[in-house]
Amino acid sequence: MRPFFTASSSKNRPWYARYASRLPRNNKSILICLFVLTTAIASLHFLLIPVLLRLHMQFGLSLFDYGFHGLYPTRHYNSFELDSPDVEVVVWDDRCSDGYVFIAPHGPPIDGSRPLILDARGNLVWTFPTDKPSTDFKVQEYRGEKFLTFWHGTSLNGHGLGSYTMLDSSYVHRYEVTAVGDFEGDIHDFRITKNGTALIVIYDVKPGNLAEFGGPQNGFIYDGVFQEVDIASNNLLFEWHFSHHVPFGDTYTDTVKGMGKDSTSPWDPYHINSVDKDVQGNYLVSARHIHSLYSIDATTGDILWTLGGKQNEFTDASDGHATDFAWQHDARWYDERTITLYDNAAKDFLGPITASRGMIIDIDVPNRIATLQHTYSHPEGIRAHSQGNMQILPDSGHAFIGWGHCAAYTEFAPDGEVLCDTHLSPSNWFQLGLVYTYRTYKNDWVGKPATMPSAVIVGNSVFVSWNGATEIKAWQLELWDGVNMQHMNFVPAGKTDKVGFETKFDLPGDIPNTYFRLVALDKKDDVLGRSALLSKHHKQSLAEMLGKDIWDQMSYPVIVTIFLIICCAVLAVRWIWKKSSLMFGRLNTNWLRPRVRRTLLKEDIEIPLMTNEHED
Repeated sequence: MRPFFTASSSKNRPWYARYASRLPRNNKSILICLFVLTTAIASLHFLLIPVLLRLHMQFGLSLFDYGFHGLYPTRHYNSFELDSPDVEVVVWDDRCSDGYVFIAPHGPPIDGSRPLILDARGNLVWTFPTDKPSTDFKVQEYRGEKFLTFWHGTSLNGHGLGSYTMLDSSYVHRYEVTAVGDFEGDIHDFRITKNGTALIVIYDVKPGNLAEFGGPQNGFIYDGVFQEVDIASNNLLFEWHFSHHVPFGDTYTDTVKGMGKDSTSPWDPYHINSVDKDVQGNYLVSARHIHSLYSIDATTGDILWTLGGKQNEFTDASDGHATDFAWQHDARWYDERTITLYDNAAKDFLGPITASRGMIIDIDVPNRIATLQHTYSHPEGIRAHSQGNMQILPDSGHAFIGWGHCAAYTEFAPDGEVLCDTHLSPSNWFQLGLVYTYRTYKNDWVGKPATMPSAVIVGNSVFVSWNGATEIKAWQLELWDGVNMQHMNFVPAGKTDKVGFETKFDLPGDIPNTYFRLVALDKKDDVLGRSALLSKHHKQSLAEMLGKDIWDQMSYPVIVTIFLIICCAVLAVRWIWKKSSLMFGRLNTNWLRPRVRRTLLKEDIEIPLMTNEHED
């Protein structure tokens, strides 16, 4: 009978096995060592070193930036149910602007994304829960009134489908702006103009021939679209499509690489991410994947000029540094001939090792000359390969940069000196993008919430906060005088300065068992709002904590039933104790018996044998 397993012939063996079998044992070991060494060197050169260089890990940092406090440290409050980031202020200078920071962090360590207002030191000022992701949170002016605006909707791999919310200074929803037609607004931009209109970005999936770029002939792309919409009427005023004016060949993205085969995974040759208007009413548009800024005629839709990219029309008066931006975001007109721009300088983690920067570019349009006026880079050389923005603060002229993919924001003096630098997550892990902020802004804001202050008693202290109130300077304790409960009169009994978002107020030891409340005061000691009534009770006895009056509310049969249940519980405990005692007693007895037997045997062995010998 033929055996189940047969030795394979030498002809069927791999070449390396046949060759290795002819070598002496020592040579085989050498080959194995060389193979392992080559693999180690290749792994080090092509994998480990490139990854470590791109992680840009540093030494001499704080425990926060090493990650010992967590990937997204948070603060929790007694008088408020939501948390806030516990930021690390790495650099602080009193010259920093007093404005508030507007931010909407995202990432796996964050339990839901929501807009946040922080003060200059990173203390929470306002937030509220959202059922959908939100981003691009900032202050904008509409018809002479300041509003908080943000996008919210469904995120789709760097894009989004949603609408734009506008809240007034009382945090009341006033407007909801949507794209016109068969579109939904994208996350990338929502800009209110001086004419009371809104500029919004749209990603439209449409068919395209991608054969030239390694894709299907009948493929799909993301077309970059922007609209100008009247906010009051939601009427469409202007619409422009990248695919009607810019060829696919201007893109810097790689070949299609499997994208564009169907409508669920379109190829993105343009990636529009910001729209602005100049004083003539023409549009300034940024296309990240083309490395270009475009000026669009507001009447005809024609491209007036292109800055950067393959079709650049400007002479660079700064040795190429004014037009060499790449994968950029947030192009804005600062004045009639100055543009601010956030240059990511990177597309993804494995791209070239570069540093992101904020840019101020002078544009001489008639002569087509671009001059770099100033750049702003992070002191740690941050390389943010997505998201981000740059802003010139109006009062001080300082540059304020949100680093996007890297969860940090920095304020610079006009000459580039770092004044303030704040981290929301550990900087040693920025490149992993575990926490990120699409944009971060700094603005003045006066919040007058329509809600009441919230106060909670904890022990002999009361914790008080007022979500969104920006004008509070102090909290005052007021006690009821105990005279008329129908028309209660309160008298001041103490005052403490507001500290951060939530202030702890220690109650006086001799405070009577009466009603009291906390009053928010502004810098002139005028009343801004009052908390609900509170009362400090005397320490409860055990009977009170267990609910003494509950016995008065029980009927006689219920009391008897409870007594019987207690008796049964006592009998059960007694039975368990008795059984346990018997069981442990038997175990002890069985354990002692072999011990006694072994002792007796040992003693028997040690008994001396009798002999016939006698002593004289």
